[in-house]
Amino acid sequence: MPTPQHCPSPRELADLELLTVGALAPLTGFNEPGSPITLDLPEELIGQEIELVDPEGLPLARLHPDGSVDALTHAQHGPFRRLHLTPSQVREQYAGATFVPVVDALTEVELDQLRALPTSVVLLALTGPGTPELSPVALLRASLAAVARVPGAGVVAVPLAAHGDTQVDHELGVRVTAAYAGPDPVLALGDVDGDYPDDVAAIVAADQPGPERRGLVLFFTGLSGSGKSTVAQAVIDALLESGERTVTSLDGDVVRRNLSAGLTFSREDRETNIRRIGWVAAEISRHGGVAVCSPIAPFDATRQDVRTMTDAAGGAFFLVHVATPLEECERRDRKGLYAKARRGEIPEFTGISSPYEEPADADLRMDTTGRSIDDCRDEVIQALTKRGYISSGSPDESEDAAPIRVLFVCTANICRSPYLELRARQLLGPGSGVEVSSAGTRGFDAEPVSDTMEAEFSRHGTDTSAFRSRTATADLVDQADLVLTAEADHRTRLLEDRPAAFRKIFTLGQFVASARAVDPALRGRDLLTALEHRRVPVSPDHDIPDPYRRGPAQARQAAVTMDAMLEVLVDRLRPIPQVGDPT
Repeated sequence: MPTPQHCPSPRELADLELLTVGALAPLTGFNEPGSPITLDLPEELIGQEIELVDPEGLPLARLHPDGSVDALTHAQHGPFRRLHLTPSQVREQYAGATFVPVVDALTEVELDQLRALPTSVVLLALTGPGTPELSPVALLRASLAAVARVPGAGVVAVPLAAHGDTQVDHELGVRVTAAYAGPDPVLALGDVDGDYPDDVAAIVAADQPGPERRGLVLFFTGLSGSGKSTVAQAVIDALLESGERTVTSLDGDVVRRNLSAGLTFSREDRETNIRRIGWVAAEISRHGGVAVCSPIAPFDATRQDVRTMTDAAGGAFFLVHVATPLEECERRDRKGLYAKARRGEIPEFTGISSPYEEPADADLRMDTTGRSIDDCRDEVIQALTKRGYISSGSPDESEDAAPIRVLFVCTANICRSPYLELRARQLLGPGSGVEVSSAGTRGFDAEPVSDTMEAEFSRHGTDTSAFRSRTATADLVDQADLVLTAEADHRTRLLEDRPAAFRKIFTLGQFVASARAVDPALRGRDLLTALEHRRVPVSPDHDIPDPYRRGPAQARQAAVTMDAMLEVLVDRLRPIPQVGDPT
């Protein structure tokens, strides 16, 4: 009788690789008492001896009833498999080196640290699910590009996965790193701000594109007859007409005739159908396309599975709940499906004899009752535009005609960044072609300007009555053309969430110093383009000290510093008036 087989999850496969090479010693198997290294098995396989296989069915290890594992072979394929060495191979090949665990691309500052070490260097790229800031392939590409700048350095891929507990993950990281380093030193790089080398920057930018280039799964859910397929098709037509994104339709009925032929409408088969749609959609998003799906998708767990698949593929997931009431859906029912369901002729019919679990995490909720298709389509298009997934304006609108959007960021958005926003707006005046706003990395929400700065605002007659604080979200960063922070720490925090935005995030002082270092004729968007590739390093001298509750003298000093920086900023962002322009 053949040995039963089971394919573990990506996290479990990563754990299995580390177990079989001895990197998790003294652990030798799954589910040991108190261990975070666990394996979930179907109930019918518990207590049996089974083979653990990869997604293609290759047997990797034999699992015994006590959870211990014996290696059968290792994964045969996949990018950079040559970098997956065992701890013993690493200790032999790189004896005497300094080992540096990395989860993100290295900056110029970090590379300087490595070049200053007295030993050779080995980067341990931690590539397991949930651990790296980049995709595993991008982390390895960025690490190889970085070590090309460090003589004698090497890269080893270590599939250390995250397990959902920061302390546990840290302890596992220390254990695994020690297994590879052996008696040799380990260097943990600090949270150092800095810029990437150009080739590393290109890898990061390609791996984490802006929303306008990121793959997207646009997922409509709602009752039969709610209008989801009709609105979805109208959105598809609009996207195709604009020509800026590639679009694939995965309509529920069409998929059932092709991808899911033979499935019934039982709960199990409906979930299988949605997961198939989700897998195809996620793969489309992996390659930068837009997949528009419009199944009923009544169960939250299945929708979450699709979201997870999309996240794993590097795509964005946008959920539209078409929340047309059941009564209206029945009124529209030309096929008489609801009537048949109420007579018991159609079992497990969503909304009648099977539940519809309304999503609590929809990005957009719409009721199509009494609305035109065009009106509903436009609401979806506007929501996608607001998130940055598609551009605003007509396809032939020139980027140069769009305003330059500047976002100022400080800590709580009640002192420095509102001062920068409101004073910059005053200095720019109307018709400048520059839009300014502000936000904070943490702290207060919907609060007025702090009393700390009111006296400084009064000097300039600046009206602060309408201002309210807000948090600097990823969406705000994505929508901005230029992000200017009060301190280097704010810049670092933003880059942790949006590393691909590094070309447009500066401290204000850094931006001003960089602008002074390039051709003074460069202005507006030309200046922004130039500074994407040439900027001065971040320096503590660029920081604007926080005046919050530190008295009038500190507030005055901060205001003088900010005004001086704003004069340069405003001068270089505004275009030079042309002959015939009003003055």
